[in-house]
Amino acid sequence: MAKVTVIGAGLAGCEAAYTLARMGIDVRLYEMKPIQHSPAHKSDLLCELVCSNSLRSDKPDNAVGLLKEELRRLGSLVMECADATRVPAGGALAVDRTLFSEAVTRRIENDPHIELIHERVESIPDGDVIIATGPLTDGKLMQRIERILGESMHFYDAAAPIVTLESLDMSKIFRASRYDRGSDYLNCPMTRLEYFSFIRALVTAETAELHEFETLNVFEGCMPVEIMAKRGDLTLAYGPLKPVGFKDCTASDGKKPFAVVQLRQDNAEGTLFNIVGFQTNLKFGEQRRVFGMIPGLENAEYMRYGVMHRNSFLQSPKHLAPDYSLRDRRNLFFAGQMTGVEGYIESASSGFVAGLSMGRRLRGLPPVDFSRKTAIGALAHYVSEYNGNSFQPMNINFGIMEALADAPKDKLRRYLALSERALGIIDELSEELIWN
Repeated sequence: MAKVTVIGAGLAGCEAAYTLARMGIDVRLYEMKPIQHSPAHKSDLLCELVCSNSLRSDKPDNAVGLLKEELRRLGSLVMECADATRVPAGGALAVDRTLFSEAVTRRIENDPHIELIHERVESIPDGDVIIATGPLTDGKLMQRIERILGESMHFYDAAAPIVTLESLDMSKIFRASRYDRGSDYLNCPMTRLEYFSFIRALVTAETAELHEFETLNVFEGCMPVEIMAKRGDLTLAYGPLKPVGFKDCTASDGKKPFAVVQLRQDNAEGTLFNIVGFQTNLKFGEQRRVFGMIPGLENAEYMRYGVMHRNSFLQSPKHLAPDYSLRDRRNLFFAGQMTGVEGYIESASSGFVAGLSMGRRLRGLPPVDFSRKTAIGALAHYVSEYNGNSFQPMNINFGIMEALADAPKDKLRRYLALSERALGIIDELSEELIWN
């Protein structure tokens, strides 16, 4: 059996390669690092997390929590490594980003069925191919893709800054997770005056230049904090800075805080924290000045400033089947954020489906349709079957899953029932899948 070519060793590419390897199929996995880095990547490791270190909720009443559990039960590489390198984050699954990437890299490098090749690919090879080069795909390879599929779409994505714990003024900060879910977050309470002074500085701060910014999209899930603030003075107070879920919490004036800025642990040692919801395109000096107005962050030391970069995604509903294969060339698959799935776990899910589908086709086995009753299947059907006027990247959510008959009216019970149905289907499918 000829080797499968997987291009790109991010979450989707590594998951696809590992899934094929589990089926006993040899893989050539191409990764351009360390020869070349994209504007968003800094590490030479595989599966680098370039934005947040949070993989979001791990609870069964949340769609991304369901997606994680589905992938766990199917033996996902990304989930195994994430669970092994998790750091405290309340009801979310967050990881030490370096340990996570190291764990994935070791698994890939030590797999006898995977040949890891550090080389930039500039054309689409013949044969069986999975392209998982991510939303920053550019150059000749993107030109080849656009030649096949037509022009891609674009939107901007952003990352939040990371600061050191030792540089924070802990006399102004308290530890707690919202709604008594532990004490995993650092919280900076703000008075009304501090909040509105911060907002005035934020909306007038100088941003880095972005070519064509006014004509391109900004993904809502990673909206820069300065753009959110310009939507209205209270947007942040009712959004990522909402002062709810805390007991016995006071600001510097002794009153209940008007807003609370949260910081989430970013590494296993607990020495680095990222500012939750503070994706930004402010110039670096402006980040120090404006974010230094947050109580406790006056002298914060920045290990990484917030950055913004352009992402590309395909018009997948016009071209892809629910297994992420190209309808006009069934041995060419796409996976990851370039397909229009948005988020770390969503990218891994698409890589898993692409790898599994390619492997089953090569082994003469019937395809697996996870269906819209599962989170994995709902994502695949969304990117391949969306029929609205404007296809946009999508995180997993219960709204794109097939509704329940006689669904409970209570939202929590309804979401738990959707999760229970999905996991029952996943358990049945996992018994039928053939590994090695």
